[in-house]
Amino acid sequence: MSDIATLIAQVQQEAQREEFPIDIPVYKSAHIEPTKPILYAGNLLSPLCFFGRDLGKDEVHARQPLIGASGTMVREGFYYAIHQQKAPSRKDLDTTVIERVLLTNTVPYKPPGNKAYLMKVKKRFRPFLEQLFVFHWQGNQIITLGTEAFKWFAPYGAKGEVDSFYRSSDRFSAQLTVNLSATDDLSVTHNKTITLLPLPHPSPLNQKYYRAFPGMLQKRLAQVEF
Repeated sequence: MSDIATLIAQVQQEAQREEFPIDIPVYKSAHIEPTKPILYAGNLLSPLCFFGRDLGKDEVHARQPLIGASGTMVREGFYYAIHQQKAPSRKDLDTTVIERVLLTNTVPYKPPGNKAYLMKVKKRFRPFLEQLFVFHWQGNQIITLGTEAFKWFAPYGAKGEVDSFYRSSDRFSAQLTVNLSATDDLSVTHNKTITLLPLPHPSPLNQKYYRAFPGMLQKRLAQVEF
């Protein structure tokens, strides 16, 4: 089984194999090769993962997911759940989060204009996310942020189960168990049971849930072990 550095190299090889939309100017301004993936940040031994849609400008510059305005709200909520107070500094905030959780996205690249990647792009990079979750991450609880992130897991539930769950009125308090699978270098399939705890995306544009998000996050974090 390959190590995490090899997995990241394989993601880049896939990105170089065939063009797909990448926000090239943002990568140039951050002095990063556009095909270099930002696959994850944080602790692979953590029991908890935050799973977003894709990278934004701030994430590219910082070279880690969930560090812009929305990601900072998530980080602040996680810190508060641990310490019952606000972080005294940005360094304390980010250090605590990186030490205690895994952060990743459906696609490890930034799309132009912050528009969601098409399904065919997600499909290309899905096997690498599967390997990250099944082979490299030791946890089994994922808080998904927004519709796109949650529905990424549709292939791993029973037919229609994930979509049906997301239509329920208690989707942001209930939990769903799915069975992830990933194929190793010898073409052997491995399975892993994951508990999904969906939340809305904490974007200021999400007027329905933006103000309620911090409280919703605290309730979610009270349900998980970290």
